[in-house]
Amino acid sequence: ATVRGAARRVLVAALLAWLASACVWLAQASPVGLGVVIGAIGFGAMLTMAWGPRAGPIAFAPILATIFALTLPPPIAASAAPLAWTAIGCFAYLAWSMATVPLLQRLYRTRALWAALDATTTLMRSRAALLEASPDRREDLLPPWIGDESRLAERLQAARDLLFSAPDSPRARSETAALVEAIDVRDLLLASRLDLDLLGDDEPARALRGRVAGALRGFADALMRITLPPPRAAPAEQRDGARTRTDAAPLFVGTLLDGIFDASDPRALLLPAFVARLGRLASGVRRIGEALHGGGEALPLSREQLRMFAATESWPLSALRANLSLRSPVFRHALRMGLALMAAYFIALQLPWGAHPHWLVLGVAVVLRGTLEQTITRRNDRVSGTVIGCLLVMLIAQLHSPELMIAAFLAGVGVAHAFVTVRYRVTAIAATVMALLQAHLVDPQAALAIFERLADTVLGAALAWAFSYVLPSWERRTLPRQIERALAALRAYAAHALRSDPHAGVAQRLARRSAYDALGTIAAALQRSRFEPRGVRPPLIELASMLDAAQRLMAHLSVIRMSLALRVESPQRAESVAAVQGADRLLQQALDRSVPQAEPIEPPAPGALPEAAPQEDPAAWLLRRLRIAAADALAVRSAADAALAALGERSARKPWAAQLQRK
Repeated sequence: ATVRGAARRVLVAALLAWLASACVWLAQASPVGLGVVIGAIGFGAMLTMAWGPRAGPIAFAPILATIFALTLPPPIAASAAPLAWTAIGCFAYLAWSMATVPLLQRLYRTRALWAALDATTTLMRSRAALLEASPDRREDLLPPWIGDESRLAERLQAARDLLFSAPDSPRARSETAALVEAIDVRDLLLASRLDLDLLGDDEPARALRGRVAGALRGFADALMRITLPPPRAAPAEQRDGARTRTDAAPLFVGTLLDGIFDASDPRALLLPAFVARLGRLASGVRRIGEALHGGGEALPLSREQLRMFAATESWPLSALRANLSLRSPVFRHALRMGLALMAAYFIALQLPWGAHPHWLVLGVAVVLRGTLEQTITRRNDRVSGTVIGCLLVMLIAQLHSPELMIAAFLAGVGVAHAFVTVRYRVTAIAATVMALLQAHLVDPQAALAIFERLADTVLGAALAWAFSYVLPSWERRTLPRQIERALAALRAYAAHALRSDPHAGVAQRLARRSAYDALGTIAAALQRSRFEPRGVRPPLIELASMLDAAQRLMAHLSVIRMSLALRVESPQRAESVAAVQGADRLLQQALDRSVPQAEPIEPPAPGALPEAAPQEDPAAWLLRRLRIAAADALAVRSAADAALAALGERSARKPWAAQLQRK
């Protein structure tokens, strides 16, 4: 997080942790009352997720404080001293956080940028695989592609939050410039696949798609080479090395597509457009390298404008009020968590190995997530990690070295927390080592509670998995709202893209980000739904078709926007101006489900191309591009209607209903 964001989160987490400890202290005299309090703490803690994923650490802080309070032996728990120590610990950690977070900002920004660039290369390869795939294999490749789209959206936003809010410095300008270029490369990646599906499916068309896919893989490899950290060397050698890595970006696109179509084939007129798009993509990759390794720090927007793209740091109460309903997935998960923690505590009291009832509560708390996909993944990682951790503790115990135990305990503390959002299985291993050695160091005469740890983990994972079906929040419940949001975002982006206003850069970029985010939300929901029961899974084909058509539409809009900005198509001509305005109206109507759907528009046939090359008759090619964009907009609408119908919503309007609405 940023310094400001970390201060707020740690302060709120500290206050909630102390309040949770106080509630446990007040209710400890009554086992029944304590169980109810534990459930209430779990419910209240999970309600903070109304503010989004950034509230995740805050939500877990009071639950973890509750676990710690449950570990205290009765003589200590009866006194008020633990509350004082908890307050001191909270204040000390807040001070420690404020001292270290500023020092770590540079590392955070660099790591976030590398993660975004890595996700970009992965998406390039995923898109290349889709281009080359035969029709019968594309369905199998849809889930990986959707997951890569969702992952890139998340990492780009994380990088925006850190880099766009950074104070101005040469390094910050360099990394920010690289991130801005990476965001534009995502746009260029969309544009690189335009018209490929309009070329037919004969041998030359398949060869063209194969070569474009090979170029995308080449760009991915070049981006991996370019983004390697510069070696430790003298400044002159570093500049030479940076130039070598930058020049490694493929420059062969000029001859890549030669010889695919015969000169008499009208589709050959499209080859210069493909070459130009791949060339722009290669230039984008090269500019990333230039920004990272010297030069290219000029930013298209000011720091104040860039901060508009970072996520807000505010915590409005309206977000909480909007989720105080059983229709809200956040509220349902909060109830689910509260009931699960309360049940875990009462079950733990009845177990024959009741020395560590907090272990069962902790097992449920860390496994039960907001979605079934996350819960199942956590369940598997928790159980397997605990088994490995117990084996490690048994090995350490055979060495009979107190110093080694202390070192392993401290290492477990650090590793468990460091990997919790990166690779949870590593966290589960380290947490098991930490918990078992901590209990042994407190009471060396007691035996290592390995069996109890294994039993509590398996039982806790099973309980969490069972409670994930209590008040479930299946992805299909929120998808209708997300589809409407995506259509609205596409309408807004279309309105900005079809205007040739040179001063609308910030508004256009904000609209583009909103459209990407809305589509990314649907992609993430589809990715998570793979683990849900088949009977409640959302329609994959319809939603994937909508995402594909929406991305084609955004690619067309980006190409049209860039062309209008460069005045290549001479939009001042009356024909071009009227065509752009007509396309704008058609797109707005097609993407608005409150308006009856228009008649479908057939995209141009593979051979139906303007007679002249784009450089000779740009207006004719603009008209063709606008027609294809309109056809894709209607395809988005049709896929959205089909998806909503499959989700159980009455989406397809009957002819008599449309006539009644018009009257």
